[in-house]
Amino acid sequence: MQKQRVLIVDDHEVVRLGLKALLDHHPQFEVIGEADDAREALEQVGRLNPDTVLMDIRLPGASGIEACEEITHRYPNTKVIMLTSYAEDEMLFSAIRAGASGYVLKQIQGEDLIHALEAVGRGEALLDPAVTQRVFQEVRRAVKEEEASAFANLSQQEKHVLILVSEGKTNREIAKSLFLGEGTVRNYVSSILSKLSVSNRAEAAAYAVEHNLREYI
Repeated sequence: MQKQRVLIVDDHEVVRLGLKALLDHHPQFEVIGEADDAREALEQVGRLNPDTVLMDIRLPGASGIEACEEITHRYPNTKVIMLTSYAEDEMLFSAIRAGASGYVLKQIQGEDLIHALEAVGRGEALLDPAVTQRVFQEVRRAVKEEEASAFANLSQQEKHVLILVSEGKTNREIAKSLFLGEGTVRNYVSSILSKLSVSNRAEAAAYAVEHNLREYI
């Protein structure tokens, strides 16, 4: 069985020794080097070509995130697992943007870290269970913001008109429902089509449904 070649990067010698001792007990891994800062980590990745870098997120000088971004850009076949003592949202999303394949807390159990390394070795991405919910929350928040921005140019009245358009109502029916003149409704519909860059009522209705307009009324 081909061993997974691992480079350990942490500015605390005791942590490096502990990680190496853990991995030495598992024959599927080979610790090929150690580094205590980002500069040395980049040098060793270029020289040793590890399969996986197990790296502290906080390093003296350049951060682990900066090193991760450089490694994944220059050596795309090398995977990076970020280690951190705290579940910080800013660090988590920065690590993901930097191309990290894994993000785990240092409080992780030894066997769980082994499973994380194995998963990343298979090409999977992995997050510590303690931070997974935060990622889903951020994704949901981003989706909500994107949906809301889809109607940012519409006035509140135009949103009400669009809701009724999406229900298949005619201009006369919309006018009656909103106590408006039919000509006013026509103007609203024309403005809506222009602002949404769609060509007809059917496309406007589909747009409203796709972006969950009802949640923003």
